Amino acid sequence: MLQKINISSFTTVKGKRVDKISLTYEIFGPSIGLAPIVLVNHALTGNSTVCGKNGWWNGLIGEGKCIDTNKYTVLSFNIPGNGYDGVEENLISDYNLFNARDIATIFLKGLERLSINKLYAAIGGSVGGGIAWELAALKPDLIQHLIPVATDWKSTDWLKANCLVQEQILLNSINPVHDARLHAMLMYRSPESFKVKFNRTYNEDKSMFNIESWLLYHGEKLNERFTLSAYKELNYILANIDITKGREGIEEVAGNIDSDIHIISVNSDVFFTESEDEITYQKLKKVKNNVTHQVIDSAHGHDAFLIEFEQLSKLLKGIF
Repeated sequence: MLQKINISSFTTVKGKRVDKISLTYEIFGPSIGLAPIVLVNHALTGNSTVCGKNGWWNGLIGEGKCIDTNKYTVLSFNIPGNGYDGVEENLISDYNLFNARDIATIFLKGLERLSINKLYAAIGGSVGGGIAWELAALKPDLIQHLIPVATDWKSTDWLKANCLVQEQILLNSINPVHDARLHAMLMYRSPESFKVKFNRTYNEDKSMFNIESWLLYHGEKLNERFTLSAYKELNYILANIDITKGREGIEEVAGNIDSDIHIISVNSDVFFTESEDEITYQKLKKVKNNVTHQVIDSAHGHDAFLIEFEQLSKLLKGIF
């Protein structure tokens, strides 16, 4: 069930004032205060429904799952403006209003209003993981286990380049959400994933290759459930992750974070690459003893964190 916290007079990193933000959230498992709390941050087209009916991370979270809702209180906020909560004032026309640090600051305000000053874990995939990094940088003693999955502490040049292409499609296409999704799916998967899944098979009824039919299907489905304003906003947030901006280097910033940091990559991810995460790991282990780097072995690219639940569960077993 969606619940709401009203936040007033919020000032963004850029100094822009927002009179009111409605921060919506869902809780799964025991009520707050009865069990260790796990914060789950959703990805670009995700939402607060992380498990249960229509839960997008059902393979990882739920009763008897790796993150067991019999043992943990699972909390998830909607990024204001993602459209899932149906809150009109959150539909943002200025799509570059918030960056990842702003969203993390809003989430912190939500945690304060819920009287939560300690998280057992904060986990997120893709942009959600970037926001988790920002949470830890903003409040270094908040999170016991920081688990960034298929993500990074910064938006690389490669990521920014793809977000720029997404932005141009969203600004200029006559069918923007649909067309941007087609391009995005090429980044969320990998060439090998497409080969395994389709192998150049042809759909005679549709007079097109199955890869083409699949892409068009994903464009149509997202167009049905995701607003243009939400896509532009989340794409901008994705392009503007950087926990070192206005601070020191990554060694200093992450070295101040109390959390055990568990970096999880996907070896075929062409969006947030394993090699970038390995560079981060090598830097951090010089200043932190409590940092690890583990890898999901999958042909499915970036989206493997939404597919390879058995592997992900094994990698997280020691934490949960």
